[in-house]
Amino acid sequence: MLLLTINAGSSSLRMDLFEQTGNGPVRLNDVYHEGITERELSLLGDFIASVDATEIKLIVHRVVHGGALLTTPCLIDATVEAEIERLTPQAPLHNPPALVWIRLAHRLLNEQVPQVAVFDTAFYRSLPDIAGTYALPRELCRRHGIRRYGFHGIAHRAMWQRWRELRPDVKDGGRIISIQLGSGCSITAIDRGTPVDTSMGFSPLEGLVMATRCGDLDPSIITYLQRQEGLDAEEIDLLLNKQSGLLGLSGESGDMRVLLNSDNPDARLAVGLYCYRVRKYIGAYLAVLGGADAIVFGGGVGENSAQVRMKILQDMEWLGVELATDENNNAVGVEASINTENSRIEVWVVPVDEASVMAREALAMLPNA
Repeated sequence: MLLLTINAGSSSLRMDLFEQTGNGPVRLNDVYHEGITERELSLLGDFIASVDATEIKLIVHRVVHGGALLTTPCLIDATVEAEIERLTPQAPLHNPPALVWIRLAHRLLNEQVPQVAVFDTAFYRSLPDIAGTYALPRELCRRHGIRRYGFHGIAHRAMWQRWRELRPDVKDGGRIISIQLGSGCSITAIDRGTPVDTSMGFSPLEGLVMATRCGDLDPSIITYLQRQEGLDAEEIDLLLNKQSGLLGLSGESGDMRVLLNSDNPDARLAVGLYCYRVRKYIGAYLAVLGGADAIVFGGGVGENSAQVRMKILQDMEWLGVELATDENNNAVGVEASINTENSRIEVWVVPVDEASVMAREALAMLPNA
């Protein structure tokens, strides 16, 4: 039995092919594309053509926003598709591409092949009320489903699970701060496997500075710009989601690799603010957790940029974080411990394997898999 996982990000597409064995899913092939658009739909057809499509018995999609109703992996039908589409205003960069690939897979493969959605928000379905509630009128929030949903849950679950494998001696997994840094960025405080707070909220816009998203913002700026610039809701969405973050700050690029090599003062400010915001959240989550056993970095930037990790964690010895310079510099795209022996809090770089988590969760809901 073969299963195909499709992970459509805001600017990327990853596809993995697994074989189900007695020991769980085993990866046979994978492909990753950056900077894609919906016009490049041939990518899925090309990948399917490279394997025996008749052996694909299950398709698994990462869907960013499942809202209050879709909180566990589920078979995709017309009702599920409609709910994913209804949530588009809260995840405008992610839910629409997910639907595109869901519908394309339905056309390219046998319509009888089941498709399963695994939701980023599901990891946070039990987020404590104290962390999941906005200080807005309660009835208004109930009427419109306004709460902090959290995102990147599949990635944070993957980091947590790998930490448990790396340190089985830590009772119940202890307390970790997982940091997903890529085009989108988020940070989560996890206490013995349960997320107790996370930086993204009602949408994937809240929290850290990202490639093109602003992260935390005084909400009065929005109404001010509406009055001063005459911007409507769609223009505000475009500004906050696609024209801000590293791109808006630097005026140059949303790509961290470009900015780290730039002499532009605005680019240096963008990198500095990006790292500073992560650093602030680490401090906050250490307070929430009452300390931590580990800080775990994942994502394209988190896994590959020693410079960014250093900027985030430098001079934190006073609270128990000591970064090992050589180990950090050598940890590029590989799993590694990057703290000194004297560090009271461990620091790890962990390549995030969302596809394996998606495959296992989808198979777990199918009784005959």
